[in-house]
Amino acid sequence: MNDLDRRFAIAPMMDWTDRHCRFFHRQLTRRALLYTEMVVADAVIHGARERLLGFDAVEHPVALQLGGSDTAKLAEAARIGEAFGYDEINLNVGCPSDRVQSGTFGACLMKTPVLVAECVAAMKAAVKIPVTVKCRIGVDDQDPGPALDTLADGVLAAGADALWVHARKAWLEGLSPKENREIPPLDYSRVYRLKARKPDEFIGINGGIQSLAEASAHLSHVDGVMLGRAAYHTPGILTGVDAVFYGEAPAAFDYSALVDAMAGYAERHIERGGRLGHITRHMVGLFHGLPGARRFRQILSTDANKPGAGPEVLKTAFLAIDFAAAEAEAA
Repeated sequence: MNDLDRRFAIAPMMDWTDRHCRFFHRQLTRRALLYTEMVVADAVIHGARERLLGFDAVEHPVALQLGGSDTAKLAEAARIGEAFGYDEINLNVGCPSDRVQSGTFGACLMKTPVLVAECVAAMKAAVKIPVTVKCRIGVDDQDPGPALDTLADGVLAAGADALWVHARKAWLEGLSPKENREIPPLDYSRVYRLKARKPDEFIGINGGIQSLAEASAHLSHVDGVMLGRAAYHTPGILTGVDAVFYGEAPAAFDYSALVDAMAGYAERHIERGGRLGHITRHMVGLFHGLPGARRFRQILSTDANKPGAGPEVLKTAFLAIDFAAAEAEAA
């Protein structure tokens, strides 16, 4: 799928965007590009591949994000990801966590742009699907001007099909991963300038975007927009994505179909030995701000995690929402 539409994407988020989260998000938007949480190349090569890489066909289009800095290992992991059916391979050059730094990948690779370009070239040579990069505007005391330009020039020359830029620096010492998503100031204009300098290349933006309206405004300056925490904590906003970004006719969302889809998915997961809570933990923010949302959250946070909990718990949670009142409020 070399013609992937990247206008709107849901960001790769460690411990969040697993296969259950992505299946749920896909019920809310048919068109958004979904990303896995980062998977380390070594784990892909030597680990339990089905557990790490398996996904439901309904998730397409879906991209696999890899972590690593060894060109041969990344190339092999990319080949494995392609064989699993992913639509894109993405290289993580933005995660600032300690465990990522200790493995010499993630945001610390901003300091070695030549190596990043070599990694991209190796992956491009190994697969036929697109290879992309997600980075920061810089790390630590780097000047975001030359730091981002140097990295972008290198990976795009190496054949990267797209560059996603989280519009913040990452501080590798002194800030936690959570603080690195909040404290370094956002600099959207830096990403806009990169796009102006690279008019023929795909440049996407990420970081601090809270709504579809904000996301849409960014598209006046860049090619694609990626939502992270807003999409996860308030997933209900994703029901508007296909109309806002892909020109589909606005329509009332079919929540009964969502209940059926998620209950059926939960039943299959439980039959394979899984637990309902593995799925429902991603759904608690669905009705944020709507009548009944508190009760919905309570059921999914407590009853869904009890031993033996089944799809009926999910259905009960949805019954707590006063859809008529919500529709009246929206009107």
